[in-house]
Parts: sequence; structure tokens; C-alpha cells
Amino acid sequence: MDFEVFKIGTNDISRRVGIMTLGCKVNQYESQAIAEEFQKNGFVIGRFSEKCGIYIINTCTVTAESDRKTRQMIRRAARHNPKAYVLVTGCYSQLNPGKTAGIDGVDFICGNSNKMRLVDAALGLIASGEKNGAADIKVDDVMSAPLEQMTIHSSERTRAFVKIEDGCDNRCAYCTVPLARGHVRSKPLDDVVAEVKGLVENGYREIVLTGIETASYGKDFADGKGLADLLSEVDNIDGIERIRLGSLDPSMMKPEFVDKLASLKHFAPNLHLSIQSGSSSVLAAMRRKYNAETAEKYISYIREKIPGITFNADIIVGFPGETEENFNETVEFIRRVKLTHLHAFPYSKRAGTEAFDMEDQVPDNIKTERMEKLEAAQREVLYGLAEGYIGEKREVLFELCEDGIAIGHTPDFLEVAVITSDDLHNQVKTVKLNGFDGNVFTGFIV
Repeated sequence: MDFEVFKIGTNDISRRVGIMTLGCKVNQYESQAIAEEFQKNGFVIGRFSEKCGIYIINTCTVTAESDRKTRQMIRRAARHNPKAYVLVTGCYSQLNPGKTAGIDGVDFICGNSNKMRLVDAALGLIASGEKNGAADIKVDDVMSAPLEQMTIHSSERTRAFVKIEDGCDNRCAYCTVPLARGHVRSKPLDDVVAEVKGLVENGYREIVLTGIETASYGKDFADGKGLADLLSEVDNIDGIERIRLGSLDPSMMKPEFVDKLASLKHFAPNLHLSIQSGSSSVLAAMRRKYNAETAEKYISYIREKIPGITFNADIIVGFPGETEENFNETVEFIRRVKLTHLHAFPYSKRAGTEAFDMEDQVPDNIKTERMEKLEAAQREVLYGLAEGYIGEKREVLFELCEDGIAIGHTPDFLEVAVITSDDLHNQVKTVKLNGFDGNVFTGFIV
């Protein structure tokens, strides 16, 4: 995404910074922290698509497509301004510093443990007056690195992402994230609460608590406090209106945790679960910590305790060894549990993972066919759910107002558009839903 929080112009191109963020909500949070650090040091944040003196690419490597986009964005920065300083950070550069350095125009490379060094690196390059002949690589061992201190005070959206944790101790067969992010390190509970208070005081009505493995928050604490304790503290912050959570492992959804969610006053009733497959045999091959039956049981219990809650999910299609029968189990799982949103993507071989060398790799054309079938099944589910939503009144927090259209989300994360001449940005209005186009609900303000 093109990072465009601060629409500030400057004639001094050397002090203008363009930031491109690829990947997850954690990267978006970290890009915000980087932007604020540059601002504190006299820089202005421009658009990545315009001519800047400095470009930051915050990279992702979760799939082969992520790698391709990363390399594309690095090259694009050099084309925008061949004289600009190009600094690369994030998961791709953590795992592939040599490949990153081999891309023309790159001046500085760091990984995931030292993103706040970028300002000093940029100042050093400006002081030198010339681009580096060879990229300066400062990639630390992320496995031994402590949690990097970051705090944000604003966000490009009406909702603010707050990073509460970094790293993952799971060893799923397909995933390089633990290699790129290291072990679980949690932000102290009091620090998270203070950060959220500051954002609420600055006018943010919705907070998303997120991490690389959000469910593991507090795992490294000696006092035993975890995500449920943090949620209780955040729920009691004066002025907060909505609390959301980043993607969660379904194994987190045990009754005691769900009961805590149900007791919160400001929890927005929507969960994004990293389900990955609806086939228990595929989940076992993936080295996930649950099976399909357990995940479905947990979802049923959540619905019982939090009526009206909606679910989003990650699904991987075409994992090695996935048969047509396994795939059909996933399709039927989605139909049964009625997911409102699906983040599905074809399995991508990642070097250094167990699945990379697994037998029975699924051909790309089969993955494509299965993706199309899965998306069709999801559309059927969503249209079926939409019929029940039409005619209901929902509270919508509006985020975007352009060309006479205001767009926002309900607490259960339905996207809603209304026609209005008013600027409703960051306002909550009651909307009666009267239509659905397959992606967005339409309605009118009551």
C-alpha cells in the first residue's frame, strides 16, 4: 500500500519520504512508527508514487507473489527518482539481504529488528551526498533480538492498528514467518494501554490489537498475564468505542477465552481466524494445532456466546498432498460455518520450510481451479447471509468520503456505502441496509 497519512508538500525533495508497505497489519503499524520518526527529524511524508528524496520499502515474503511485489516496488522507487536513497526493511530483506542488495539502486538494508534505524541511515546518506556503490547491509539475528520499541500517535485510517507482539513460536510446515520474525516477544501490558489511551485521546474510535501471532501475547511474561488480561484493561479505557483483534489461531478460541470476549463492553463482534483448511488431514500435514472438527466446535460456541458475530478466515488452497476430497471438505466447511470474508490464496513453496520438499505438490492449474471454486462457494455463502441483513439498521463508522459517497464498517465488519453530501469521516451513523452488490452493502442514514 502507498503510505499517504501526511498529505504535506515540500519543495525540498531531499527531505521528502515515500513509504511503501507490503504485507500484514504489523507492517502497516511499523510503517506508521517509521513515518512518525522521520517527521520528528524534520522530514515530511509524501506519496511513494511521487518524486521523493528517500524511499522506504517495508517488505513481505509470505508468498512468492509477495517476493515479486517487493522486488517490483524496490525497482519502481529507483525509477521514480534515480538519485533518491532507497532503504529496504521487513521480512523479505531479513531473509534475503543478498538478493535485496543485488537490486540496482538500493542503498541500505535492514531486517525486522532495527526498523527505527532507518532515520539515522537516511541522515547518514544525506550527509555523504551520494548514493552507496554497494548497499549497506545491517540485518541482525532476529532470533536473539529483543522487541524493538515503537509507539504511534496517529494512523492513516479511522481505525488504528496497535502492535502488541512480534514473532511466532509455531512451526507450521508452510510458513517462513518464524524465520523472518523470530521468537515471541510481547509489548508490556502497561505500554500497550498507554499507547491505546493516546490514540483514543487523539480521536481514534476503533483500535485493532495485532501481532505476528496475536494469540501468543504474554507467552513470554513471567506474571502469566496474556491476551485476555490485556483486553480487559483496554476495554476499560475511557472513550474507546470499538476493539478488534488481528488474525487469531483457532486453538485460542477455548471457552474461557471466548467467555472473556463476551464480557467486554467494546469488543467489535468480528473475528479473523487463520483456519487455513477445512480438512483435518491437511491441517495435520500443515502442523496446525487443531483439526477441522475442533475449529467448527469453537465457532459454534462463539456464536452461542456472542450472537451476531461474523467470521473472516485465511485459507490455503493446494497444500502438498491436498486431494480433491480434502479440498471439497474445505468448501463444505466454509458453507457450514458461514464465513463473511475469505482471504484465500494458493499454496506457495517457501525455501526453508518442511512443505518445500513434500511430495505430491499440487499443480498450479489445479490450484487455480480450486481457488475459483472456493471463491464461488464463498460468494454463495455471503449472498445468503446478505439476505438476512437487508432491512436491518446498523451503526456504521465512516472512513472514506469521496464524490458524494461515504464508506464505512459496522461493528461486525460489514462494509457499507451511502450517498451523502456530508463529510462523515470518523463519524458513527445509524444506517438502514437496503442492498448488496456482492462486496459492499448500500443503505441510507436513518
